Amino acid sequence: MAHLPIQLFDPASSTYTYVLFDRASRDAVIIDPVDEQIERDLATLREYGLKLRWTLETHAHADHITSAGKLAELAGARTAAPVGCGIGTAAVQLQDGDTLQFGGETLVALHTPGHTAGSMSYRWRDHVFTGDTLLINGCGRTDFQSGNASDLYRSLTQVLFALPDETTVWPGHDYQGRTHSSIGQEKTTNARIAGKSEAEFVALMEALNLPKPRRIDEAVPANLTSGLRHDADGALLLQPRPGLGGYAGDVSPQLAWQWVQAGDAVMVDVRTDAEREWVGFVPGALPVAWKQWPGMAPNPDFDQAVRAAASDRKLVLLCRSGVRSVAAAKRATELGLEAYNILEGFEGDPDADAHRGRRGGWRFHGLPWRQN
Repeated sequence: MAHLPIQLFDPASSTYTYVLFDRASRDAVIIDPVDEQIERDLATLREYGLKLRWTLETHAHADHITSAGKLAELAGARTAAPVGCGIGTAAVQLQDGDTLQFGGETLVALHTPGHTAGSMSYRWRDHVFTGDTLLINGCGRTDFQSGNASDLYRSLTQVLFALPDETTVWPGHDYQGRTHSSIGQEKTTNARIAGKSEAEFVALMEALNLPKPRRIDEAVPANLTSGLRHDADGALLLQPRPGLGGYAGDVSPQLAWQWVQAGDAVMVDVRTDAEREWVGFVPGALPVAWKQWPGMAPNPDFDQAVRAAASDRKLVLLCRSGVRSVAAAKRATELGLEAYNILEGFEGDPDADAHRGRRGGWRFHGLPWRQN
């Protein structure tokens, strides 16, 4: 029986997200996840009983923001991205020919520059996930973000079209409702590239005169940090921000500590037991894991524990980077509690070398913490 990817669609950006999995182990990879669709993607993982091992980008997108960083927190995945895209927060920087394992399955990275200098496609079994490099009867634009039409021509003709004709093509976008194609079909019928010389292709691409992507100024910087954006400025440090989507709000680490010291709030550390033991903890914070290793399984005692912790006070929720604590704050709010997410978390965001502790976070700001 054919082993197909799960194809998901974001209508706002016409982006396809793909989930691939190993049938035996249920280990999974997600390609090009979209921030606004994170609840859908988590529900898909639950529906199929999957353990997300990798989040993967084809390039730094200009039309949507990735949820890769959030999925790393909420599902326990590792982040991977093409080395040439400058997504320094990704734990694994992929080069041409590198492989990723998920269970007994293997995914191979193919460097296919042109849409951007770092763009990659990914081959799995007899499928190829082409991002914006090869679209159905089209290809990605080359007029911004390190694009190069000659590079794209070579990526299409020498890399992707060198794959077997029966290889199924799964594009990063489609604007007409088409879901997949094949290498053989695109080689012979693709209006942009089929039968064209490099000079003809370059001339065609240079004459497109396309409008600037609507979200490029917001999306590209966010995607260079795996979609994690904790950009509180000094004026907001000591006042809460409204919560986006079902909880009381976001607070800076400084404000959370001020509330705790004044007796106005209880701090709940929703990280795993292992994180508190080995990374460090805040004295007096109540440990109530949102999820636990192995497998980041939901804590069945979470509801009872946070209800007992509140005793008519606000809750300020702390995790590693301010992602799991959002999910936990939403749940606490559903229970009738006044719950706030602590921005930046205990360790802050990854820096350009994918190291935490140097870009924000409880420890970075010099607030009290201890280590066993």
